Amino acid sequence: MLPVIAAIAAIAGGLCVVGRRLLGGVPEDIRVVRDVDDSTAIDGGTGAVRSMQSAEVTLPADRIDALWSPLYLERLARTYWRFLSRATLGLIRVFYTERERSVCLLHPRLKLLTFAAPEYQMDARRGVVRWRIVRGVLVARRGHGADGYLEIDVQRRPAGQADMVNVHLEVEVANFYPAIASTIGRRFYTVTQSRVHVLVTHGFLRSLARLDLAPSKVGRFETVDQVPDPKLPTPRQRQGVRA
Repeated sequence: MLPVIAAIAAIAGGLCVVGRRLLGGVPEDIRVVRDVDDSTAIDGGTGAVRSMQSAEVTLPADRIDALWSPLYLERLARTYWRFLSRATLGLIRVFYTERERSVCLLHPRLKLLTFAAPEYQMDARRGVVRWRIVRGVLVARRGHGADGYLEIDVQRRPAGQADMVNVHLEVEVANFYPAIASTIGRRFYTVTQSRVHVLVTHGFLRSLARLDLAPSKVGRFETVDQVPDPKLPTPRQRQGVRA
């Protein structure tokens, strides 16, 4: 555990500089409506973490129309993991199996976080991809196989122009029990692991303005009809915040 903690601390220390270099500029035909905001809290009683970041950009409607499919969701999910690896200079890597996704420190045996295979929901206006937290070095025992998850929620909204559309993105981690917080302390978790997550998510959301999406690793779906409609409330609705 100590080598992992040292590595997480080192990553947190250097991530700001690397993340900024990866962001690049925003194309001229894209307008940032709402820059990335953040809400992160630790439940004082249970120790469960809930973190939510969101952003909104205006994009040409025809560009989104061409991308709006479950395959787009898969590529969006893959882009998140790609940014995580790039921002940490390859120290953190994601390994895929048919049933799981493991976030590892260099080697597949050093599993920091393991998620179940993603669950997809999508209709004409909203797409959701959710990974349920299974286990990992960074997950306290009480969080193994519990109800924790990582979720990306993307919504199409009117932009006031027929040829444009607002794309609202929310990334949420909920019901996560960090091992670092329970073994070393919540303050240490806040300045290391939590900081890494927030910085990576901010960078990911900002980078999506360029629509530089990674290829899907799986490519299981092609049309919206192949996945169920979104029925869960959005992360902001669960938090009781107005969109």
